[in-house]
Amino acid sequence: MLRPIRSIFSVATILTLAACAAAPQDPAMKEDPAATRPATNRPDVMGMHGAVSSDHPLATAAGYEVLRRGGNAVDAAVTMAAVLAVVRPHMNGVGGDAFALFYDGKTGGVTVLNGSGRAGALATPEFVRAAGHERMPSAGPLTVTVPGAVMMWEDALRRYGTITLAEALEPAIRYARDGFPVTTRLHLDIAEAGRHLNDAGKAIFLPGGEPPPVGSILRNPALAATLEAIAKGGAAAFYRGRIAERLAAFLEAEGGALRAADFAAHTSTWTEPIRTEYHGYEILALPPNSQGAAQLLQLRMAAELDLAALGHNSAEYLHTLVEIKKLAFADRDRWIADPAFVDVPVDRMLDPEYARARVRLVGDRAANGDSIPSGIEAVVARGAQPGGRAVASIAAAAPADARAGASDARDDGDTVYLTAVDRYGNAVSWIQSLFSSFGSGLVEPETGIVLHNRGAGFRLDEAHPGVIAPGKRPFHTLTPLIALRDGRLAFTVGTPGGDGQTQTLTQVLNNHILFGMTPQEAIEAPRYRSDDGRRLLLEQWFPGDVVADLRGRGHEIRTIPGWDATFGGAQMIRIDPASGARIAAADPRREAYAIAY
Repeated sequence: MLRPIRSIFSVATILTLAACAAAPQDPAMKEDPAATRPATNRPDVMGMHGAVSSDHPLATAAGYEVLRRGGNAVDAAVTMAAVLAVVRPHMNGVGGDAFALFYDGKTGGVTVLNGSGRAGALATPEFVRAAGHERMPSAGPLTVTVPGAVMMWEDALRRYGTITLAEALEPAIRYARDGFPVTTRLHLDIAEAGRHLNDAGKAIFLPGGEPPPVGSILRNPALAATLEAIAKGGAAAFYRGRIAERLAAFLEAEGGALRAADFAAHTSTWTEPIRTEYHGYEILALPPNSQGAAQLLQLRMAAELDLAALGHNSAEYLHTLVEIKKLAFADRDRWIADPAFVDVPVDRMLDPEYARARVRLVGDRAANGDSIPSGIEAVVARGAQPGGRAVASIAAAAPADARAGASDARDDGDTVYLTAVDRYGNAVSWIQSLFSSFGSGLVEPETGIVLHNRGAGFRLDEAHPGVIAPGKRPFHTLTPLIALRDGRLAFTVGTPGGDGQTQTLTQVLNNHILFGMTPQEAIEAPRYRSDDGRRLLLEQWFPGDVVADLRGRGHEIRTIPGWDATFGGAQMIRIDPASGARIAAADPRREAYAIAY
C-alpha cells in the first residue's frame, strides 16, 4: 500500500473540532418531531487527499497526523486503534478483539483480517458446568478468550503499513502515561458500568469510589508500561512474554480457562470478504465467525422489495425492515460460528432465491423474533433444494430455540469503529471491541489491561454450532463494511452497537443509496433498533402517526429521547466518483469525529 512515512510520528497537532450542535427536542412537545428536527447538526467533512474517522476526537486527530506525515490508511488505522484502546477503555482495548477490511488502491482488491481470539485448551462445556454454570456466563473469567487486537495491529502493519508498531503506539502510550481529559460521555459510561469492575478496575476508573469528574485527567500508567513493552518487543511481548504469563496466572487464579500456552498459540487469520449486490453497489462484509452474513442477508431480502416506494421511515418501511432483521437473525443465531469447526451455510444464506423465498414470510403483523426458526433448517428438513419454498408465515412458524444455552451478556454494543482513506486510494474499515461495557469486568492490576468477555458468545449446548471448544473462536457481532461500485471504492462504513450493528448499517445504506442522503444526513437520520421478541426501540424523532401505526401492528415500542448510543455510532467515508473528494461523516450519538484534508 505504497510509500513510506517521511518521519517518525510526533506529538499530535492540537485540533479544534467544531460541531454546530442542535439541542435535542423535548419528546413531550406538541409539534411533529420530524418537522422540527434539522437534517444534520454536523457538516459532511470533505477533503481531496485523505480522511479519517473514529470513535474519539483524540484518536481521529492521531490518525489525521499520520496521513499528513505521509503514512497510509493502515498506518493511520493502527494508530487510531491503539489510541482508542486508551481513551475508550470500556469499549475496546489491548484485552479485546478486532476485525478489518482493507482496500488496496493499486489493485482494487479487498482482504479481511480476523483478529479475534480463541478459547483456551481447557474450554469445554464440562469445564464451564463444573464452575457451577448451566449456560455461558455473561462476564467473569470464563468469558475471556485470547485477546486478538495486539496481534492484529502488528499483522496489519507488517502486510500493508509503512511505519513500525512502535511508531503507531507512540500517541497511545502518551495518553496512557500522561492522561487524557474525561469527557461527559466517558464519565456517564463509567458511572453506569463501573460497578461491574473488579477492585483493580475500580482503582483506575472509580478512584475514591466515584467516576472521574468531567474534565479531569485519567491515567493508566500500568497500561502505558504494557504498551511500551509491546512497542519494544512487538506482539511477541504480549503473547509470549511476561505479559502473557501474568494474564494467564491471573485468569487461572480467577477460575478461567486460559493458560500461557493459549496466548503463545494465537494467530490472526487473513481471509476473503463475503459480498452481495445492492442497488448497483457491491457490499463486502466479514465472513463467520462474525455476523457479516446476517448483514448481507438483510440486504439481499431488502433488495427484493421496492423499499423506496414505501417512503423513507414510513410505518410500512420500518415494519418491513424490522421483520427482515428478525428473519436474518433466526439464521444467524442458528448457524453462525467458527468455520474452522463447523460448516456455516453462508452460500445458502446469500443465495438470491433463498432471500426471495425468505422475504415472502414478512407479514402485516410484528412477529415474535424469539420464535422464528431458521429458514435453512426448515427447508432442508423438508427435503427442499436451495431456492425451494419455505414455511408460509413466520407468525405461524414452529417455535425455534436458536438462543438456547446462550449467555445473557449485556448487549451494550461496547465497541469502537474507525476508518481511513489515504491519498493513494487505500482504505480501511476497522472495528475493535470488548463486547460488554468493560468486558469481563476484570482488570489485571500489573498490566492495566481490561479483559473482554467475547467468550459469552459461546453455547453449552453440544448440538449447537457455537458450542464452546478448545481453540475455537466465539460468535461476534462486529460488522464493518466496504462498498464498491464498478470495481472501485465507493465508501467505507461501520458502527458499534452489538445486535444493532446490522440494523444501523441497513438504515444508513438505504438512506444514502435509496434516498440520496449525504453521508452525514444518512448517519443522523432517525433510527430504530429491533430488540428481542416484538420489542422495538425508536428515536424520539418519528412522527406520532408512524409510531401509532407500528404499535397497531403489534410492535412493543419504547421511545428514547436525545442522541442515544443505543442506536450505534455510525461513520462513513465516501469517495466522490467524479472529483475523488473524500467525504467523511461521524455520528453525534457517541463521540465519533471525522477529519478530512
